[in-house]
Amino acid sequence: MNKSMTIPRPVSAAKEAGSKQAQWEELRSVFPIYIALAKQLQFEIPIAQNRRVLSEKVDAELSKQIQVWLDSMDERVLVYQLRHLLQMTTLNASESGLRALIHRHLRKPAKSSVDRDKIDFLLVQYFALCAPPKIYHKQIELADVAQVMKPVLGEAEVTLLSWCEPLEQMIQSLRALRSLREILKTNFIIQGRAVKESAGGMFYDPCAMITFVRFNFLLRRTIIELMHADLIAIRAGLAALESASVRVIDCQSLGLSASEPVAKILDMANEWKQPFQKEYTERSVTQSFEKLLGLRADVDAALERLQKKTPSPILGGMASTPAKPAHSSAKVETKGGMGQKRATEQPGTAQKNATAAPAEELDFDTCTEKIWEQLIAAPPSRGRSMTTIRLGAARILMSSWEVSAFVSEDGASAEDLRRAVVARALVTAAIEFAKESGNASWLDRALPVARVEVSRLQERVDSAKRAKDTETAVNLGISAKRLLSALDEAEKL
Repeated sequence: MNKSMTIPRPVSAAKEAGSKQAQWEELRSVFPIYIALAKQLQFEIPIAQNRRVLSEKVDAELSKQIQVWLDSMDERVLVYQLRHLLQMTTLNASESGLRALIHRHLRKPAKSSVDRDKIDFLLVQYFALCAPPKIYHKQIELADVAQVMKPVLGEAEVTLLSWCEPLEQMIQSLRALRSLREILKTNFIIQGRAVKESAGGMFYDPCAMITFVRFNFLLRRTIIELMHADLIAIRAGLAALESASVRVIDCQSLGLSASEPVAKILDMANEWKQPFQKEYTERSVTQSFEKLLGLRADVDAALERLQKKTPSPILGGMASTPAKPAHSSAKVETKGGMGQKRATEQPGTAQKNATAAPAEELDFDTCTEKIWEQLIAAPPSRGRSMTTIRLGAARILMSSWEVSAFVSEDGASAEDLRRAVVARALVTAAIEFAKESGNASWLDRALPVARVEVSRLQERVDSAKRAKDTETAVNLGISAKRLLSALDEAEKL
């Protein structure tokens, strides 16, 4: 027997072999990302086409060649280019790829400001991908972030570092913002960058990185919410103009002509891109917001001119309510196939009946109709971010995108929002009925329905995240959070 075959390998040799295998596995995870980057940026790829599918077995020579190429790519690729690739492709959906990419950059002994910005971006991308739906829509705390980031950053002490306090102050201020115009009056992007740059090497403290992930995610979520509210108002306003046979509007404040076709402006609104797909600076974001606000100002001005010529209760309402909803026919089919009802009542009667105390327990279909009747009968005033509907003694607040889901939008996400609102309304109305009458039987039947909707919503949020549809994920998440709050209140009775 060859004795060399029976002698155990030294520990150091075993560790070296394990390290090589680990390095190779990391290469296999990040290599597709770098290949896609090179193709997107039209960089030369020195690896032959037939060697670009890496096998499970370590190839030392190929590993060395790839490492040299990846190092050169790291020097050439800027953070906004990496952002654009990951947000526009399915590579963003690879947890292992993102984790390996983060570890690769964190291991660099000397990190430039570009490396830091890449790590900053990749960390929040990882959080957005891996955060479970139940915390995706809540007011996220440091402990939530630490739990999600554990595979990347390991166990980290959850403490607000003193030099990170400005980030916490900005997060508190974000909660009070109600419009893009308000966020433009802040300099949160500049302030956040200033904190990051002043940190120096302290930025790489796990606790600090967790703090930055939370700030970045909440800032982006707030921007998307506010931007989406303006887009809904613009689209609904354009729909109202088209219904009134307005074909062109003055868009000079947007830098266009004084007679732009409404159809063209609607296409612009429908294709609006988030300000995160190019170089992400205070200037680029501000310019994007200013264009959106200019577009809304032009649409609002056109609506006001039309109202002066032909006053109507619909045009006198908010811009996000169309002049002639699809539901205004004599026979109304509720969206999602949840039943039919004859709409023979006058608007005033519908409003009166909808706000009267329910004589009997509401079912899902009837509740849907009562909400719709109130929204049509009394359109919210322009610019209002929240709308109140009433079911007996219950008051239910609806966001602009929830209102739009009932009166102007269609599709899977609109159906999800309608179901979330109806489930919340059923629980809230049942709570008030139980408080007044002492009879909780209606509530007992409403709670299982609402719990099913919560589970469904969380799945839809997760699906929207995987599809990189951040706006839908955020809006569904907020509606899910409100439904959960109603459930929490019901369970306290």
